[in-house]
Amino acid sequence: MTESVPSPPRYLGSISGLLQVASLLSLVLLLLKAAQLYLKRQKLLKAVEQFPSPPSHWFYGHSREFQEDQELQVLLKWAEKFPCAFPRWLWGTRAHLMVYDPDYMKAVLGRSDPKALHGPYRLFIPWIGYGLLLLNGQPWFEHRRMLTPAFHYNILKPYVGTMADSARVMLDKWEGLVKHNSHLEIFEHVSLMTLDTIMKCAFSYQGSVQTDRSSQSYIQAIIDLKNLFYSRLTNAFYQNDHLYGLTPEGRKNYRACQMAHEHTDQLIRLRKAQLQKEGELEKVRKKRHLDFLDILLFARMENGSSLSYKDLRAEVDTFMFAGHDTTASGISWILYALASHPEHQQKCREEIQSLLGDGASITWDHLDQMPYTTMCIKEALRLYPPVPRISRELSKPITFSDGRSLPEDLMTLVHAHGHCWLRDQKLLHGCDSSLFHLTPQESYCLSPFMLCTTTRRFGQTQRCLILFVLHLVLIGTVMLSCPSQQGQGTASGNSLP
Repeated sequence: MTESVPSPPRYLGSISGLLQVASLLSLVLLLLKAAQLYLKRQKLLKAVEQFPSPPSHWFYGHSREFQEDQELQVLLKWAEKFPCAFPRWLWGTRAHLMVYDPDYMKAVLGRSDPKALHGPYRLFIPWIGYGLLLLNGQPWFEHRRMLTPAFHYNILKPYVGTMADSARVMLDKWEGLVKHNSHLEIFEHVSLMTLDTIMKCAFSYQGSVQTDRSSQSYIQAIIDLKNLFYSRLTNAFYQNDHLYGLTPEGRKNYRACQMAHEHTDQLIRLRKAQLQKEGELEKVRKKRHLDFLDILLFARMENGSSLSYKDLRAEVDTFMFAGHDTTASGISWILYALASHPEHQQKCREEIQSLLGDGASITWDHLDQMPYTTMCIKEALRLYPPVPRISRELSKPITFSDGRSLPEDLMTLVHAHGHCWLRDQKLLHGCDSSLFHLTPQESYCLSPFMLCTTTRRFGQTQRCLILFVLHLVLIGTVMLSCPSQQGQGTASGNSLP
């Protein structure tokens, strides 16, 4: 007696066929994607073929050469080997041209190419939205026109005392800390001070970010967002928004954004309620000085409409972050430069003391009466620009002064570091102050700092606060010095006898 083997049900055969078709389609799509990436890489290789660079891996580019704490050293080494510019491969199909020569900078920044929003700037969008920092074209011009009145000298002058008060709070903390430890990491303190200043001057905040514990959650959110930005920037697997959102860092970034936005929403909500009680613009103007937020809320576009809430929050978030962070970085590096060169620190001290004595308060009119100190500030910003990189996406081909060219759609990254400093670090030499003046060509080395605040008028706020801090530091009881052969970014404060 024979037993017959039952045949599988027909539906199993149908499922098997579907799986085979799905597998085949997946394979075809995978091959098409691989071909697309290959062609994209070949196009990029051809676009930058006139610019030599170290060999890059087909998948991870130059990422292995750039360790987190050694990036600048590698860039400087490559800048010496490859004049003017070189392509840096983030990974196999993503590259940008690193530009660090003043003539090349002039060629790039002298055009009206848009910001490269598919590059690093894109990672800021969930946090600060499309404010002045990320806008392009006509919307950028409209927002800039609306914001310009907020930076008029008559708006800034009344805040001289507020800026000085915030700086004094920080310096009082320093004097207490250096009694117990001669070395002090200053950036965190300076960052709190600049945030405190902006909160008080631009948003009429009544408390103190430097002393109020109620502000700690917002401050921690800002710190987290900055750290997460740099972490994501260097990780190829974090570039996709959906995949990043599923990671622990992506979820932490989302929570920090929510915290920052809640803080901004509360500021806007309270001010709107206040303005509804105070009435029209002229009535408010008679009662008090208009701050940055007042001007934003009263501003009108050319068509007569006001900013949408989304645009309003984007401008507030942008100003809050970009304003305090770049200023804190600039002040910290200026203090580091003066600590590294005590002879120039002493000259600045003598200039300020001859103008103000030991007890007089600095005023707006004093700002233009400290030429040597101002030139030291500019020189330090040239050596250590707070915003050392600016991305641009070429809207049309470009040809540089040496005949090399790039096609459209390529991303350029202007980097203001040592290779574009035409004269060696002038603070290292006992030179005459006139040598601190910049030529028109060298001014492009400073443009990363100037552009971060859009115009020189916007940068006046930062220069004002920097001078207040220097004035209080240099007439106080804290002497700036640097620990020998230690971390390049660490300044220390030593009490004067």
